[in-house]
Formats: sequence, structure tokens, C-alpha cells
Amino acid sequence: MVPQNSTSPNGASSGGSSTSNSPLMDGGPQSSGGTGEGIDRKIETPLFTPKRVGIGVAVVLILGALAYGVWTTATSGQVYNVDRDKVTVSTVTQGDFQEFIAVTGTAIPEQTVYLGAVEGGRVEEIFLQEGAMVERGDPILRLSNNDLRLQLARTEARLAQQRSSMQQIRMDMEQRRLSLRRDLAQIKNQIRQLERQHRRQKQLHEQDLIADQEFQQTRDNLQYQRQRLALTRSAYRQDSLTYQTRLDQQRSQQQRLDDRYETMQEAVQSLTVQAPIDGQVTSLNAELGQIIGAGTRVGQVDKVDSYELRAQIDEFYIERVRHGQTATTEALGDTAHALSIARVYPEVEEGRFEVDLAFEGNAPPNLRRGQTVRLRLELGQPKEATLLARGGFYQSTGGNSAFVLTESGESATRQPIRLGRQNPNYFEVLGGIEPGDKVITSSYDTFGDADRLSLE
Repeated sequence: MVPQNSTSPNGASSGGSSTSNSPLMDGGPQSSGGTGEGIDRKIETPLFTPKRVGIGVAVVLILGALAYGVWTTATSGQVYNVDRDKVTVSTVTQGDFQEFIAVTGTAIPEQTVYLGAVEGGRVEEIFLQEGAMVERGDPILRLSNNDLRLQLARTEARLAQQRSSMQQIRMDMEQRRLSLRRDLAQIKNQIRQLERQHRRQKQLHEQDLIADQEFQQTRDNLQYQRQRLALTRSAYRQDSLTYQTRLDQQRSQQQRLDDRYETMQEAVQSLTVQAPIDGQVTSLNAELGQIIGAGTRVGQVDKVDSYELRAQIDEFYIERVRHGQTATTEALGDTAHALSIARVYPEVEEGRFEVDLAFEGNAPPNLRRGQTVRLRLELGQPKEATLLARGGFYQSTGGNSAFVLTESGESATRQPIRLGRQNPNYFEVLGGIEPGDKVITSSYDTFGDADRLSLE
């Protein structure tokens, strides 16, 4: 039998003769003379080893974290965590917007009359004190002025002298008139007699019964009396005009003296200061024995049954405040009262100007001078608008942006808005938010540059 070749575990053939594989000089494999395989073989390594899997997971996590950070920075900016209970959230609404400003008015009497010393003097007597109620004409204090009384006495004496002089002129004029009238009567009587005598003598002269000299003498006497009559009448008229002129002058002088005397009397009477109106003496600056100069203010009387309010307003609104604009008070005695601007004072002092407001109807009964009242002064007519409640956010952003809550209410994002007019309660919204949006209206000072808030 022919023995079978067998392969040893190392790949060499067994038998009578065999050829052993040996490496070549270049290190390459050498084939056996038979069909047997080479001694070296390639060992396959797995692709997903534990080490490679761990490294890949770490790389993916790092890249994911970087991508999330880049994405949140690009889309939402900085995020700030906020306690929900520490912010104020207001809902944007639609309604009538009434532009008004809050001012404080001070109650002043509708009428105040100052007490002044028309003529100076010494305080002799004080009849009333501050706070007393008075009626028109009641004496308040009395002054003494000896110089004024002496001037009054002198004026009175001059007036009496003037009246006596006028009376004398009237008497002289009347006597002169009587004398002239008597002369006129005598002249007229002589003329009548001479005219009769002249007529008779003319007839006789024509008949040559009387001498020419007698006739001419009668004629000359008649002509003389007629001339005398004319001169006497002229003198009468001239004397009448002259006396009338003198009388008119004396009357004018007497009228001036009368006026001066009346003025002096009023000045003396004014030494007793009287209440000019019914009201209350709210100021009295006088002491017994005090010397008060002419024109010095010594007090005032207020009409206490009617008050108005005087308010100071920032000069920013000076172009928008007009006569007739309305205002409303806060509740006074459980009742709000309407007022209207009665007067606008144009002077601006320390950045503010003043207005007087009159009550429409009766003033509150318990109002007192100097009492302060809060007012809402309307600057225009109500107009429908989108409204946002006022808050500290305006000081932080200038009204250019606001944090608006998301639908879930768990966060808020900053977005631009536009605000228009404002009053102490609301802003007028012009754009950026709509009715129903919820906006954080409290201060943003602690949020820094955050663009997104997380409400916890």
C-alpha cells in the first residue's frame, strides 16, 4: 500500500520526501512545491471597539453642547432667571385714552381784598383780631394823623372864605345891576320928556313962536340922552359879562376847594380802616402805637363762601394748557368735583407756571384757605387706543422695548415697542404689542443686558 500524506499541524507535509518552505532573501513568502498554504496569515480587527465607541460618544456630546450654546446665543441672547412673584405683569388692553396730568391745587378765596392805610398814621385802636368774621363797613382799626386833620381844617377855612367871597361878588354884581337899571330908567324917562318937549317946540319953531336957541338946546339934550342911553346899556351888558366871568371863576375855585375838602374828609375817614366786603379777616399786621406809612398793607379780608384752586404746572405743558380746560378732584367729602381753568399766569418761575381753577358749581363746604387738593387736569378729548399700564420699565428702556411673556407664560423675551402719549396710569401703544399681550411693566434695572427671562 502507498502511504497517504498527512499534514502536520504546522502545515508541513509528512512522507518519504518533502520540501520545507523557507523565506526568500527579500522577505517574501515562498510557495511549496505542493499545494500546501503558507505558514503566516492575517488576523482581522473589529471596527467598533469599546474604546472607539467611548471616544465617539464624548465627541458627539461636546459638539452638541457647543451647537446648543451657539444656537441659544444666536436666537435668544442672554437668559436671566427671575422670580415670578417679584415682577409685575400687565395685560395690553383696548380702551379710551384720556391724556391728563396729575397736579396739586391749593385752595384760595375767590375774592381777597387787601387792607391798606390810605394815609399814614399811628395805630390808636384795634377793634378786631385775625380770624374774625366781618360785614362790609365794620371798623377793624383806627389811625391818628394830626397833620391830616390840620390840613382838613385849613381847607375848610379856605372853603368858607371862598364862599364868602363869592357871596360878596354876587352882592356887588346885584348892586351894580340895580344902579345901572335905575340909570337906564331915569335916562329913558328923560328921553320921553325931551321927545314930547321937542315935538311941541318944533311946531312952535316952525311958526317962529320960540327962539332958535331954545329949540336947539332941547334938541341937543334929547340927542345927548339918547347917546347916554346907548352907553349905559353897553355898560350894563359889559358889567354883566364881567361879573359873570368873575362869578364863574369863583365857582370853579370853590368847586376845586369843595373837591379838596371832600378828599380830605375821605382821607380822615380812611384813618378808620373798615371791612371792604363780607368775609373773614385772615391777616392783620398792626400793633397799638405802631407808625404805619401811607399805602402800607395792614391785612386782608377773604370772601370765605367761595373758593378756587391755584395749581403749579411744569413748564413742559405751558403750550398745552388753555383757558376753559377741565379738571377733576379726588373725592372731597365722598364727592369728586369738576373745575375749569379760569386764568393762566404766563410767568414761569423755577420751571413752573400757575393756573387758577374755578369750581363748576358750589365749592366743597369744608374747604379752607391753604388746603391742598389733588387734581386730574385733562389735556384733550378721550380717544380709543391700545393701552399699557405705566411702570418702572419705562425708566429702564425709555419705552423702546419691553419683555413680553410667551404663550406658556414661563418665559419672556425682549422685543421693540413704540409708545405715544401718556398719563399717570397708562401709555398709548403705537406698535410692537397687541391687545391681550402680557408685558412685564416693573423695573428692568436688575436684568442687565438679558434678552430673555426665565420665570420661575
